[in-house]
Amino acid sequence: MPPMLPATLHVPAALLFLVGGVLSCFLGQRTFRIVLGLYGFVLGVLVAGSILGPADTTRDLLMLGAGGVAGAVALVLAYFIGVALLGAACAALAVHAVAAWFGAEPPAMLVIGCTIAGALVSLALQRYVIVICTAFGGAWLLVMGALGLWHREAVTGLGGAATGWLSYPLRPAPGEGWVVVVWLLIALAGLFSQLKLVTPRMAR
Repeated sequence: MPPMLPATLHVPAALLFLVGGVLSCFLGQRTFRIVLGLYGFVLGVLVAGSILGPADTTRDLLMLGAGGVAGAVALVLAYFIGVALLGAACAALAVHAVAAWFGAEPPAMLVIGCTIAGALVSLALQRYVIVICTAFGGAWLLVMGALGLWHREAVTGLGGAATGWLSYPLRPAPGEGWVVVVWLLIALAGLFSQLKLVTPRMAR
């Protein structure tokens, strides 16, 4: 079951994704612990939402919030685990994005292998992996937030505001492949911006 948010949280969640996406995409290496906390919060909410289903009661909203806080605290406190998970998540995102572009589902073993490789590479090359992952991950959040505010549910796959909000814009509707193109262009802009700030001392 996809993670869902109630209609009342559609705009606040989109704003959170938009602001967090800009921060992560263009300043990810400088504000990495904040970004890590944001990703942990989003991940915690998505995990809690996948367990709860559509959240339409105060108890459900509290459970989503608790899941988000738990995810944020876990990733911030476990910095190296957070770096590894960030690399794994970006690798999985890349695999699904490529598969979505061709209209197919990636094999489970390929996804698992890429996530493991992403985690290992991220630990070996922390600084540059942080730059790359925050640029592409931040661009993804930015696209989700912008399209969520724009209410282009058919494009983003967010679902109607009356039924909930599905956080996955990388499977655009037929003829709406420009969403992925925009995501990649924003990610490259963020990557270039962050790499300009990397010094030899920071790269080690």
